[in-house]
Parts: sequence; structure tokens; C-alpha cells
Amino acid sequence: MATSLQIHLISGNPHLRSLLTWHLQQAGYRLSQSTGAEQAKNKLAQNSPHLVILDTELSEGDALELCRWIQQQASSLLLMLSTLGDETDIVSGLQAGADDYLSKPFGMQEFLARVEALTRRQRSSAPPASLQYGDLEVDLIQRRVKLKTIPIELTPQEFSLLYVLVQALGLPLSRADILERAWPNGIDNPRTVDTHILSLRKKLEVDPRQPSLIQTVRNVGYRFNMEVLEPDVGSETVGLDQPASQRSALMA
Repeated sequence: MATSLQIHLISGNPHLRSLLTWHLQQAGYRLSQSTGAEQAKNKLAQNSPHLVILDTELSEGDALELCRWIQQQASSLLLMLSTLGDETDIVSGLQAGADDYLSKPFGMQEFLARVEALTRRQRSSAPPASLQYGDLEVDLIQRRVKLKTIPIELTPQEFSLLYVLVQALGLPLSRADILERAWPNGIDNPRTVDTHILSLRKKLEVDPRQPSLIQTVRNVGYRFNMEVLEPDVGSETVGLDQPASQRSALMA
């Protein structure tokens, strides 16, 4: 039984949603649901499940755009369900970020086998629950941040920005790089980055006017100053010295 694994099902078809939910729960998975893109984004921004099942039949929103958003924002694996089964449609879904693609109609045994294969990948890859470096803890599942054990309230976008900076391991990133990695919706205004950097500094820096954690790199952009914090070593968390091959699966 897979009782410890969380699946989020996104579908605008109530009959399909009910059918899949019943079978997945019978198989031992924990389920949450959304019917459209905005509802899904709100829920996934608060909690990242092990697997997202995305039916392209949504109550509102574009499935491929939502797939790209999930690939950028969440650490979940993604199974796409669609009535479109041509090679070009499958390729489009996989290129948008789906880890597997299943054409409708499908048999329930095949569906459950695909889910099991993906969750087996999730278990074997064993992504860390959090990143810890000194006094800073970034919870990847709950998308929460603590500094010196004090919870820091971040918006979903602030969290994504912080993660991108931390993931760069102290290397400076241009505003264009940050926009591409942290904003999946085609925003191209560099002032957006500056505004969110200012907001992050107010929440994380001892003195936001003289930032030591999130530094400005002249004529380049911003970097996360790894030297400010001494790394902690623990068995329950993975530090920022984790190999890039293991970190890259967490967030694009």
C-alpha cells in the first residue's frame, strides 16, 4: 500500500475525477483535487504532492500552460491524461513538463500501473524534504522558510525566487536568468525581480538597507551569499552541497 504518497488530481470532468479518485484511494494513495488551473496553482503553491495527475479537460485554463507552471514551481512528478493521442500531442505534453502521457480512453489497470511506475521513481529518487544551510531552512514540501527557527511568511513567488537564488550556490544570476527560472508565465520586466528581491530582503535580512544574504552584483544581477551562513550537517536534511544531479530534480 502507498499510504504515505500524496497525489493531486486536476480534472474538470467530475465523472472521471470521481472514478480515478476511488481507484487511487483503493490503491492506498492520499488524494487532493482541483478542477481548473487557478485552483490547482493555489493548492500546489501551498503543498507539493509526490505526483500530479493532470487531465487536459479543465474547467478553466490551458492544460499545457498549467503543465509548464507545475514543472517550474513544484517538485512533483506529473502524469498527463488527454484525448489527444497523436505523436505531436504527446511530444507537446512531454516537452511542457509531463513525465508520462496517457491517452484517453485507457484501461484502469494501465492507469494504475503508470501511477505506480511514477511513484516508484519518486520513492527511488528520494528527494529531500528540506534544504538546510546554517540558520536558513527551506521546506520543499510545504514551501515554507525558517530563519533561526523562526517561520518566515513568503508568498509563492517569493519562495520560488529564493529557491532559484539558493540553488545557484552563490553564483550571480542576471535578472533575465532569474525571470526565466522563477517566473514561468513569460514576464520580461526586470523591475519585477528588483521588487521581489526588496521584499525578500525585508523578510530575511538583519538590515535590508545593507543586505548580506541576498547581494547585488553590479552589472550582473543578484547572488545568494553562501559565506554568511555556516553549513549544518544532519541526517534528516540535505545541505546545499548536495550533488547537482540530485538537486536538479527538485525544481527547474
